[in-house]
Amino acid sequence: MWKRRLYLMLGFLVIGVAVMSLVKPADQVVREIQLPLRHEDIIRQQAADKGVDASLIAAVIYTESRFRNQTSPVGATGLMQLMPDTADYIAHKSGGTQFTQTDLATPQINIAYGTWYLRYLLDKYKGNTILTLAAYNGGEGKVDEWRAVAAARGEKFRVASHVPFKETRDYVTRVLSARKEYRAHHAAELGLN
Repeated sequence: MWKRRLYLMLGFLVIGVAVMSLVKPADQVVREIQLPLRHEDIIRQQAADKGVDASLIAAVIYTESRFRNQTSPVGATGLMQLMPDTADYIAHKSGGTQFTQTDLATPQINIAYGTWYLRYLLDKYKGNTILTLAAYNGGEGKVDEWRAVAAARGEKFRVASHVPFKETRDYVTRVLSARKEYRAHHAAELGLN
């Protein structure tokens, strides 16, 4: 009788261990909900191809769409929420010949275009991430205006609080915060180790 109980208890123990090995730790599940990461293979590839930090790409996607492939009320489309005119410009500048808005629903194309645009803005603004993100959100024209006003005052853009437009300033702050989180919690998946 005691042997039967022992075998029964050992059986339950083995089943319990097996089930526990299949269940993700609670903190990992919470992190995946709060800080999702999808398409990391595409992000890593585009980061390598275009020389853009993978955590910056992931942070822009997170801030723009929470990794949901959708179209905004103003027409921004896909994971990186690209406007059709911007995407058309990118398609032609990056060597593409034909472009349709439905292309932006394809993660590979959307992330490639969005990363190309980040690289373009980083080059234009000489590696200044704050100006790059402000232009990604508010447009190059606005950022160029803000820079001209700041230059006339003898000032420079150094921190997000220098962005005069609240929506864009908040956007820059959110992306920079998300970038820090992606570096801390998803470095391996993004190829940052």
